[in-house]
Amino acid sequence: MSVTLLAGSATASVALGGSQPAPAPAAASSLPAAGAPAAPDAAPVQNLIVGYKSSATEASSNKAAADDAAAKGKKAGKKAKFDRRLGTGAALVNLGGSVAPAAAADVMAQFRADPDVAYVEVDSRAYAMATPNDTEYTKQWDLFEPTGGMNVPAAWDKTTGSGVTVAVIDTGYVAHSDVAPNIVAGYDFISDAAGARDGNGRDNDPSDAGDWSAAGECGTGSSASGSSWHGTHVAGTIAAATNNAKGVAGIAYNAKIQPVRVLGKCGGTTADIVDAITWASGGTVAGVPANATPAKVINMSLGGSGACTASYQNAINAAVARGTTVVVAAGNSNADAAGFSPASCNNVVSVAATNRTGDRSFYSNYGSRVDVSAPGGETRRATDTPGTVTTPENGILSTLNNGATTPGSEIYKPYQGTSMAAPHIAGLAALVVAAKPSLTPAQVESAIKANARPLPGTCTGGCGTGIADAAATIAAVTSAPAPGFENGTNVNILDNTTVESPITVSGVAGNAPAALKVNVNIVHTYIGDLKVDLVAPDGSVYNLHNRAGGSTANINQQYTVNASSEVANGTWKLRVNDNAGGDTGYIDYWSLGF
Repeated sequence: MSVTLLAGSATASVALGGSQPAPAPAAASSLPAAGAPAAPDAAPVQNLIVGYKSSATEASSNKAAADDAAAKGKKAGKKAKFDRRLGTGAALVNLGGSVAPAAAADVMAQFRADPDVAYVEVDSRAYAMATPNDTEYTKQWDLFEPTGGMNVPAAWDKTTGSGVTVAVIDTGYVAHSDVAPNIVAGYDFISDAAGARDGNGRDNDPSDAGDWSAAGECGTGSSASGSSWHGTHVAGTIAAATNNAKGVAGIAYNAKIQPVRVLGKCGGTTADIVDAITWASGGTVAGVPANATPAKVINMSLGGSGACTASYQNAINAAVARGTTVVVAAGNSNADAAGFSPASCNNVVSVAATNRTGDRSFYSNYGSRVDVSAPGGETRRATDTPGTVTTPENGILSTLNNGATTPGSEIYKPYQGTSMAAPHIAGLAALVVAAKPSLTPAQVESAIKANARPLPGTCTGGCGTGIADAAATIAAVTSAPAPGFENGTNVNILDNTTVESPITVSGVAGNAPAALKVNVNIVHTYIGDLKVDLVAPDGSVYNLHNRAGGSTANINQQYTVNASSEVANGTWKLRVNDNAGGDTGYIDYWSLGF
């Protein structure tokens, strides 16, 4: 199977000389506005926010919370006074004025030692975010515009991707000073020397030697094409150096990029890509040295026709089991992503493309296999002549090279494609992992999908849960939620069958709440066939969905259940009954929030 990159038309932008050195990337994890403290972590602390478990008296009684604050402050040798109840139900505790972080930590330790306390955190300050000084940043509408952008800058005060490696399985990397500071060692997995165009087969040099081809070289009637430098464009979107007074800003600009080369002349083979997935995620590939810096996120802006193969699925499953989130492009054929691979595989985040007005991009694939959407741009309108570039300002600007075949000088250039949408999600996944390293790939995917916003435009065929929202996603994963439990293992739903997915709850005192949150994500092509129930540990059944929705595809919804009569601990089940023939699907993910 031959696989190709998933980008469309492009046009030139601003060039920089290849000899210009890249300034060191900013070390700060945020870009504070003028006047903001240079080291906010060292700032004095005035208040703490304390969240009590729902079973604690302090959760509902201000007097009890006040007595508790005073007692804990006394134990720590500090003053602590209950100030007020926040809208979330948490208690604001005043420390009697500004105190040093170490003194605040002493009081926090007292709260953390209390089993009735769910969390305690500093009432920290936020600052208006300064605009990055990257010279082309104003053209990156995909990051900040409220209609079609992904709301990235507001996430940077909490995470910039530090400590996370993102493998870009693509054409390799051509030297670019705006990406170079974030490159770590990768590998060239192209086994065919002629296709690699570098004179040999596999080696430890993932440099992009060019993927150009002559007419007829890639099959009878194939057109000549120049080198795309596709992997470098993808890498720049994910982690171009930022606040370095040049070029573009990367979404996870303190993450590292691991270039893994699989695409050369006439694309790449499944065998090479499967080995690349394995190696990038920390697995073993015969004859290839171990990966010293395994990736926590993989981006694959590539694909071919046909449903997901066993080879792809096995490699992806193993990568996810190692803790790597796998992001793939949905495809550029304006067709159902179910007919393309790896877009149709399980355990991936499949990404459709949207344009500047928040509509599905005219070329983007769609359908029930799409998980979420992200800006992919449109360098031309759907009615314009294919191959032309009429609206370059509406494409995705990133790092590139001006060489027609072999490498030339570094430039910046807008592309369009689901190839451009996928790295937006890979960058966001890196932000999520950096913010909360304990999250599993299923949890990373769930957080991105659950916090997407509806498309402001239209999407015929299905664009997942909407346009990803970086700020909302990061806010969700960095907040201190009530205890939650989840199951991200796929369970197939066949015609006229009943299936169940279990979650075992432990460590929750007493009964379940009157507002138990049940998040359900079911991929199915006809939800009118489905009856969905929550089954409590004692066998009590709570109906969530009863064959409504007709031919609508997919259920992605949070339900609220009054489960106050149920003991919280035990095995809960999501039961799904398919009562018709002709349409199938699977339980993708579900969770319980106590």
